[in-house]
Amino acid sequence: MPRNLSFRRSRDNLKVRRLTQMLLDVGIVFAAYTGIKLFKKYRENNKSKSISVKPDKQLQAAALEEAAVNETKKQQQHYLKMSAVSAGLAAIRNIYTPIAPLSLGVFTYTAIPKVRRFEKSLIKERKIDGYVLYFFADILTLALGYYFTAAVAVGLYHVGETIITNARDNSKKMLLDAFEQQQPSKVWVLKDNAEIEMPLEAIAINDIILVNAGDVVPVDGIIMDGMATIDQHTLTGESQPAEKGRGDKIFAGTGMVTGRIFVKVEKSGADTTLSQISQVLSRSNDFVKTNQQLKGEKWADTAILPMLGIAGLSLPILGPVGTVVILNSHISGLIRVIAPLGTLNYLSVASHQGILIKDGRALEGLNKVDTVLFDKTGTLTDEQPKVGRIILCNKYGEEEILTYAAAAERQLTHPIAKAILKKAEEANLTLPNIEDSNYKIGYGITVKLDNQNIQVGSTRFMTMERIALPSDLEEAIARSHRDGNSWVMVAVNNKISGAIEIQTRVRPEVTHIINGLRQRGIKHIAIVSGDHKQPTQKLAESLSMDSYFYDILPENKAKLVEQLQKEGKTVCFVGDGINDAIAMKKANVSISLRGATSIATDVAQVVLMDGTLSHLCDLFDISKDLDANLQKSLMINTVPGVITFGGAFLLHFGILTAVTISGASLLVGVGNAMLPLRQIVNNKSQSGSPNLSFSEK
Repeated sequence: MPRNLSFRRSRDNLKVRRLTQMLLDVGIVFAAYTGIKLFKKYRENNKSKSISVKPDKQLQAAALEEAAVNETKKQQQHYLKMSAVSAGLAAIRNIYTPIAPLSLGVFTYTAIPKVRRFEKSLIKERKIDGYVLYFFADILTLALGYYFTAAVAVGLYHVGETIITNARDNSKKMLLDAFEQQQPSKVWVLKDNAEIEMPLEAIAINDIILVNAGDVVPVDGIIMDGMATIDQHTLTGESQPAEKGRGDKIFAGTGMVTGRIFVKVEKSGADTTLSQISQVLSRSNDFVKTNQQLKGEKWADTAILPMLGIAGLSLPILGPVGTVVILNSHISGLIRVIAPLGTLNYLSVASHQGILIKDGRALEGLNKVDTVLFDKTGTLTDEQPKVGRIILCNKYGEEEILTYAAAAERQLTHPIAKAILKKAEEANLTLPNIEDSNYKIGYGITVKLDNQNIQVGSTRFMTMERIALPSDLEEAIARSHRDGNSWVMVAVNNKISGAIEIQTRVRPEVTHIINGLRQRGIKHIAIVSGDHKQPTQKLAESLSMDSYFYDILPENKAKLVEQLQKEGKTVCFVGDGINDAIAMKKANVSISLRGATSIATDVAQVVLMDGTLSHLCDLFDISKDLDANLQKSLMINTVPGVITFGGAFLLHFGILTAVTISGASLLVGVGNAMLPLRQIVNNKSQSGSPNLSFSEK
């Protein structure tokens, strides 16, 4: 009896010592973290009191972001090294216990970022997510005395964070590199007939600069003299260089292949088209969460509390080790980091084809689209229609009618306005300044000029203004409508004074694109136009459209989109990102052809940078590839979790096995998410040109 009593006492003492050691280990971790937090807060308070100097200039947001990323990378590399030291000390501790305090101290130091993430989720955000589960798993692992496994788990956390940060940074750089080329630090400026070298930041609007073959164009401007071949694939995705001459616009970031030109500066620095694109791309990183990912996150978050419950209930069956294994089987953290990384990379693929995607959710949404609505003027027809006949009334001359129309339309950006302005420019007309204007979108514009009211717009606008059309003019317009052309009326003081015929031509790529959309499963393709029935119907029939809608005002285009959505259709609207803004905001996906120059004001989710429909089918293909990649990512995330969960019950997995499976699934998931970038890199290496667009095969 005394011997049995002594044995029981010895066993009880051992349990007490183990429990004490467990509490001590966990207590040291929390105490150290609390102490570090208090010290950091104290240091920041003292810093804010002693430093009050305001910088003369604010750093650019991009520079601040880059500095933050570099600092994060530096810290992660440091924690990676310390994690290796922690794992080594933990392994030695198993055979040489005197280093236990040192081992625990290093482990505590490396665990601080993970504890901080746990605190953010549970305390600040008041939610129980995957980070909370993983933290409990690590603390239990430490408390159970699996010091090496706990060190490995924390180390894998840092490995994962490092991989994700580097992958996301590389993806973002690849996305931006699709549009950026190295800008020169100095440029040659024409001053008093002499060429002077000046810093790029010293350039002012209206300066004349010289650009030679081999240079990167440093500004947005107009060619004043000379001829050049410009490689502008960075903005448009065009595979062939474009010939440019006097009067043509060129943009910063494009490359001079041949020639020598003098350029009048219109925009420089942060105001250039290239800079605006970079800003949009930087913002697009905030919109890389897709609906599929959000559903996955919601499902994973919903499963957290049941997972905790199962882990608790399994304690009597599996013991504490099995409980920790179950906690490590959760996949929430993987879904949150891998899915947006894949989306970001497909944005990069699109950008290398001259497609700018502002919102990753639009790219995912395209795969569900079954209805495509095309605006007619400037979308299915050439961006720049041309002026045909000018019919005169009330003794006004052709130049007078054209002058009135061009002066009224000068500030408008619609393709018809551009056609009238171009005709006035070709006729060398001097346009007077208007005194007042009232623009009614979809109808027309009224201006005051030389104490006269000038009304310019559609026949519908004239009817609204109660201005009658002469019968012979109505007959001429009807004949022209049968040919597919449109008319702009010009009235002076509420009397028709003339009419301008607008001739349009269908874009050469439209038929191919329509056929391509049908091959990709689009069930309903339609034209939506503010034009009259006859020209709209003729175009729809020539393109074998499923339907057409005419005399539709901008606000009614939005109602049409809503009506189709109520019928169960998923609608993509392709048109003008400014004049069709209302309809585009209502559509499930919106695509604009306005090109690079209006990127800052375009409301569309997607912008086709070359101003054509050529890459529209490519966009749908990229969306399909993204969907397949996301499905694979979800499988990569889910399957290892299921294996770990089942292994806890059936194969009696250990904690180290569970942690290793989780780390391996992260590596495989990141590799899958990075596949699109490998396609881009391989395409470039095969071409032998660092500037080759992704669209070049």
